[in-house]
Amino acid sequence: MAPLARPSLAALLALCAFAAVERPPAGVGAANVPITTCRSFCGNITVDYPFALRAGCGHAGFRELLYCINGALMLHLPSGSYRVLDIDYAYRGLTLHDPAMSDCRALDRSRGGRGNGFVVEPWRAPYLAPDPDNVFLLLGCRASSPLFQGFPDRHLPCRNVSGMGCGEYYGCPAWDDYGGRRPSGAAYGATAPPECCAVSWDAIRAVNVSRLECEGYSSAYSLAPVRAAGPAGWAYGIRVSWALPEANRGFCGACRATGGVCGHDGDSHGDLCLCGDWNSTSNCDSSADAARPNAASAAPRAIVALCLGVLASGFSFL
Repeated sequence: MAPLARPSLAALLALCAFAAVERPPAGVGAANVPITTCRSFCGNITVDYPFALRAGCGHAGFRELLYCINGALMLHLPSGSYRVLDIDYAYRGLTLHDPAMSDCRALDRSRGGRGNGFVVEPWRAPYLAPDPDNVFLLLGCRASSPLFQGFPDRHLPCRNVSGMGCGEYYGCPAWDDYGGRRPSGAAYGATAPPECCAVSWDAIRAVNVSRLECEGYSSAYSLAPVRAAGPAGWAYGIRVSWALPEANRGFCGACRATGGVCGHDGDSHGDLCLCGDWNSTSNCDSSADAARPNAASAAPRAIVALCLGVLASGFSFL
């Protein structure tokens, strides 16, 4: 039986070596990324906190939101994908472009509905929403649309937003090429709905073009304190604002002050301070509250202890 001892001993040593290798704790591994990769670029746009292109980086409220595709930064929502034209970190705003959206030069409409509109997941809504000065111009909506029938809890009239509305939008050259007739600015009557209905995000909370039974939409926003001279001077696109929980501001500031990068846990979505080869739930100067392994990681340590005990007994026997 002596020849069998060597293979058995070799197998035992291999098991001990495997168990002794330190592994990332469960639930923390997704955020255990090199901190230098959290801040990145896509084309000429800087992607930094609270946004990120890597899992575990940025704030969890903006996870799986931005993607860099062939040098173009894209934002993906249930309503569709949008080209990100700009990220303004000072004023916490993003400028988005929907290629199927109408503007002052051309109308993009179809009976089945054209354009993404704008719909945000309920869990993401506290973090991301169109700016209050952004107007959605819904085009060619049917009389049966909820816009004119009323929502369950309120009636939704069409109205101007930050001085921008359908009355001025009808003056765009795009209407000359659509049916050869410019609509009037008359309000909704008993015979037919208006060709355009201007609404704000706060009034509707979801711009779903097909659900609202519209043929298309346009969107414009105002950033300057001086009102633009006519619809030709409006900025067309979707201006989106973002917000972070108040508690997160203190956490992220402390994390950055100690050389860390603000990230999140891939499973719990809680805040994590990424400190290189380890993560902390507060900052990089505190190791006592580092993200700890769960009970599952205790198994390898038990195996190591068992191996040591068996080896010690074996050597005593020899």
